[in-house]
Amino acid sequence: MSFDVVAQQPKLLYLLQGIAAFTAVVCLILVALHRGPVRRRGAALLLLAPALLLLTAGLLVPGLRTLMLSFTDGEGGTWAGLDNYVWMFTDPEALIALRNTLAWVVLVPLLTTVVGLLYAAAVVRSRFRGLALSLVLLPMVMSFVGAGLVWKFVYAYRPAGADQIGLLNQLVVAFGGEPRQWLVESPWNVLFLVVTMVWTQAGFAAVLLAGAIAAVPRETTEAAQLDGASPRQIFWRITLPSIRPTLLVVVLAEVIGTFKAFDVVKTMTGGQFDTGVIAHEMYDQAFRYGRTGRGAALAVLLFVLVTPVVAYQVRAQRRAR
Repeated sequence: MSFDVVAQQPKLLYLLQGIAAFTAVVCLILVALHRGPVRRRGAALLLLAPALLLLTAGLLVPGLRTLMLSFTDGEGGTWAGLDNYVWMFTDPEALIALRNTLAWVVLVPLLTTVVGLLYAAAVVRSRFRGLALSLVLLPMVMSFVGAGLVWKFVYAYRPAGADQIGLLNQLVVAFGGEPRQWLVESPWNVLFLVVTMVWTQAGFAAVLLAGAIAAVPRETTEAAQLDGASPRQIFWRITLPSIRPTLLVVVLAEVIGTFKAFDVVKTMTGGQFDTGVIAHEMYDQAFRYGRTGRGAALAVLLFVLVTPVVAYQVRAQRRAR
């Protein structure tokens, strides 16, 4: 069975996108020129039609194409069945990518939320709250590639006796230790990559959580103080339950972003030394090795993993409203 038509004709996608864009413009013009009474359902469908067409052309069609490619060998477009999915859960390199992705998804949201929460709690009542939050938010201005380059220099290694250009190894040598290749030694190198991701995202968590903490009614905390509650008890029993919806938003946003982690790994290690993740392995298989079937299978897996998290986030937001 061949999927050459689907795999080798991206012009079809461009054609659908062009048709959708043209239809969107026509629908908007019709709505703008309409002067008579329009029924709500008709108007809603008319206004939603361009967006639905664009989603179909830009999301649904590529998604179906990727799904079909995941069942091919990726070279001649011939049918491969479930071979790509079997490879995903049996190949040692693919299993390492799955393991590392699981570690990222657990550690990055947890550490980012904890660091952001502690920082927000420390500065939210400060006179310099705006400056403090601006400083912790600065890494977010930098791209993930830039952050990866910065931390690659932090972890840089030179042989013992040579001048160390890496900040971490300079500190180790200053205290009498031996320089180490932080990004080479597995599995600790994965943790060092996670630190880079946490550094870039902690500001996002701190800003959101600081706003949530500031919104907690002072009457509640003052009443607790009058009842003899300590600052720690107020934090755990009043502040945290009050900001739980914001905490959930931060955690879910970080989980979704972590599943797509690619730039940091690509910049700092290139996926070598057992540091690959699903997104990076997907890129390598599809574009570096030319095995588009395996790359598509990894993309499908990534979609399956992210979908429940997104659905839960939407459901939680609806409950909050």
